[in-house]
Amino acid sequence: MFGAEPRVNYNRILLSPVLSGEKTFEQIVTHSDAWYAERGITLVKGQAVTRIDRAARIVETEAGSVAHYDMLLVATGSSPFIIPVPGVDLPGVVAYRDLDDVEKMLAAADRGGRAVVVGGGLLGLEAAAGLRMRGMDVTVVHLAPTLMERQLDASAGYLLERELVGRGIDIRTRTNTKEILGTDRVAGIRFDDGSEMACDLVVMAVGIRPNATLAGAAGLDVGRGLKVDDRMMTSDPHVLAVGECVEHRGQCYGLVAPLFEMAKVAAATLVEEEAGYYGSVVATRLKVTGVDLFSAGDFAEARDREEIVFRDANRGVYKRLVLKDNRIIGAVLYGETADGPWFFDLMRDEADISELRDTLIFGRSFVGGAPLDPTAAVAALPDSAEICGCNGVCKGTIVEAIAAKGLSSVDDVRMYTKRPPPAAPVPASSNNCSR
Repeated sequence: MFGAEPRVNYNRILLSPVLSGEKTFEQIVTHSDAWYAERGITLVKGQAVTRIDRAARIVETEAGSVAHYDMLLVATGSSPFIIPVPGVDLPGVVAYRDLDDVEKMLAAADRGGRAVVVGGGLLGLEAAAGLRMRGMDVTVVHLAPTLMERQLDASAGYLLERELVGRGIDIRTRTNTKEILGTDRVAGIRFDDGSEMACDLVVMAVGIRPNATLAGAAGLDVGRGLKVDDRMMTSDPHVLAVGECVEHRGQCYGLVAPLFEMAKVAAATLVEEEAGYYGSVVATRLKVTGVDLFSAGDFAEARDREEIVFRDANRGVYKRLVLKDNRIIGAVLYGETADGPWFFDLMRDEADISELRDTLIFGRSFVGGAPLDPTAAVAALPDSAEICGCNGVCKGTIVEAIAAKGLSSVDDVRMYTKRPPPAAPVPASSNNCSR
């Protein structure tokens, strides 16, 4: 197993809590060096693969290491998109993809000053919240009229902006970056309306692109990403691929849930078992402490759709369900997100909600018109309901672990379900999932 980073694997989607100071790097490590050694896996750290020779079935790294393969799995992920404006190469301009980026941001936060985050999407807002918690003045610059416009409608985007402004984060929407100012390092940023802002750090968080360059150089079929079939097989029967680097049925995914589904199919393919990946319905949560936000599916307006909307401005609660043919095709929840997994399951299963129509917006606990005990609502969730998106843990896995191990605390459940359990109990602080 080759990895470009000089460290063991870690949960990238938990980098935001590391940036904010709520977790340490050690707490988000997926597997230690010992884990690989115990399973006979050779982990080569800090060596990116630079060449795939499909005829000889070998891979070669930048350091000259060569390894033969019978089957090759490509999981090169994605690369951050950096806006090509003058000054983008100055020290003090960083992306937000790995631990190295986080360490650069933490060093900047130690010096203080102002950070400008370019991009008001999921990663940009998590970066902004983390830097603000570290004491920096923070401005978010976003081209669209509302934050997270791909996941949220305008109403939810407004509530989110109001919450972040209340936390001391400056938000500038409908603003386009024209130039990054400075001589030896970042000193400011200029916008296309001619205005300027002094700053000490610029974080680029405007999007990602599948990293399929290596695969393309090897002659594999590449479109937007490395093309795979339903078995996660590429155009070469000896090469599989999973994750953000792939294109499946014309779709590229930038969230973690599809990766877990792809990985299971790839594993089955490698051991010659029947399995198929047919695409994913994805849900989004913002990992900013104290901000409850859930979005899934399609919420664009169209004549063949209807909406159910609940608003409680005083409490900052907003819920919107988009229906088509008596089925949920989109959901946006802000302020109260406990029913997100239930709505998501109804959406994923394409369930007919005709009989639930009158009380649907109030959630699972009000099915039938009368409130249920909250524990009964959880008990009614199917075993396939996802409880932890960070680690891909469903309700059935949790229930099975509790029954088999006699678990009695949330920390125990985290320890035994996020990954194969350790040989001995570990302190609660080593758990890497906040849910």
